[in-house]
Amino acid sequence: MLRLSRYQWTVLFAAWLGWGFDVFDGLLFNYVAPNCVPTLLGLTIGTPEAKAATLFWTGLLTSILLLGWAAGGVIFGQLADRIGRSKTLLITMLLYALGTAFCAFAPNMWFLVFCRIIASLGIGGEWAAGASMVAEVVPEKSRVEAGALLYTSAPAGLFLATYVNFQIAGVLFSGNPETSWRYVFLCGLIPAAVAFIVRLFVKEPERWQKTSTASAPPRLGELFNRQNLPLTISGFLMALTALLTWWSCNAFIPVIATGLARTTATAQSLDKSATLALIENWKVVATSSFNLGGLIGTLLTIPAAKYLGRKKMFSIYFILSAASMMATFGLPLPPVVRLYMYFTIGISVFGVFGSFTYYLPELFPTRLRATGSGFCYNIGRVFAAIGPFLVGAIASRGANALDTALQVLFWVGFIPLLGLAFMPWVIETKGRVLAD
Repeated sequence: MLRLSRYQWTVLFAAWLGWGFDVFDGLLFNYVAPNCVPTLLGLTIGTPEAKAATLFWTGLLTSILLLGWAAGGVIFGQLADRIGRSKTLLITMLLYALGTAFCAFAPNMWFLVFCRIIASLGIGGEWAAGASMVAEVVPEKSRVEAGALLYTSAPAGLFLATYVNFQIAGVLFSGNPETSWRYVFLCGLIPAAVAFIVRLFVKEPERWQKTSTASAPPRLGELFNRQNLPLTISGFLMALTALLTWWSCNAFIPVIATGLARTTATAQSLDKSATLALIENWKVVATSSFNLGGLIGTLLTIPAAKYLGRKKMFSIYFILSAASMMATFGLPLPPVVRLYMYFTIGISVFGVFGSFTYYLPELFPTRLRATGSGFCYNIGRVFAAIGPFLVGAIASRGANALDTALQVLFWVGFIPLLGLAFMPWVIETKGRVLAD
């Protein structure tokens, strides 16, 4: 049971909003890609050329997003340790809100790429500031619950992105897919207003204020000295495994749902209007299944971490991640069943991220907390960026793009098993008091 004061709840809610909108803005492109990419490239939506281009550009732009995300995480993680958590939260939220909204005015793919890079820097920086702030404000006994509760904003952000895209692309502008995606991107501006509200009610944590005035500013190189290197390795390896799996899988949910819907529509001889409606509906089914599973999986990290410990928790989640992905993409399932199988992927592949909001801050002392957490959680995205690009590039070259994508994603299911090999380097933090 969480025993938080009104102000502690305010801090948790502020960070919750920051991370939720972070995910919301970060993944809007994945929803609109089947309409956005062909339009900017001058291709007819739904043609084989458009499908191949969508797969390729989804992979490439997701990889670019991850690289910018990694850079933002490192840069703003250090900034949060220097100027404060709440100030950094405000800056990063404004950055990703404006970057996403400007995508609506893209005249070509390269302008879209530029806007996504700007947004990605803010997206990467927000997490370290929010997670560190929550860890330092809430009581020791409530840190795991507060951290997991903070990460429930991620599936909430995805639910919001799913709903916004469906209402705009599937209802309001269902007959005009060439322009509907621009209105979806405009919704990315919402966090800008929330950022100013957050700044009004949230002050810097006392723990950080005391430490920042009594010690020298943190340096990134300190993460690699003899004392901190084992901590950095532990956090990095766990985050890397989870990130590689999540991004290789999640980036293509709308694309897979679109492919399955078009295949079904062709088999049932549906007209264009019915096909477009089925596509948007199946996007909702797939992403909602994934998000709901992620929400449940996130909350399940609380008992797993508190009673089993962090190392056993990671091992269980990685085993379940491999099994769920291999089953979803490897078994000969009917299209609708495959969509609902994303629920099992959500519980494991998505759910494990509920632990990083408390595990990474537990590893590092206060003056290095945001720097270390931001580095471990985000630098792995440099390597994770390879996943979506390869999946998209390989799938776009197949004779049947959908079947090729399913085959590639099946093999992605082996990535979580690497996490089991990393366990000897993982540091157990169960019962550890947050270090100053």
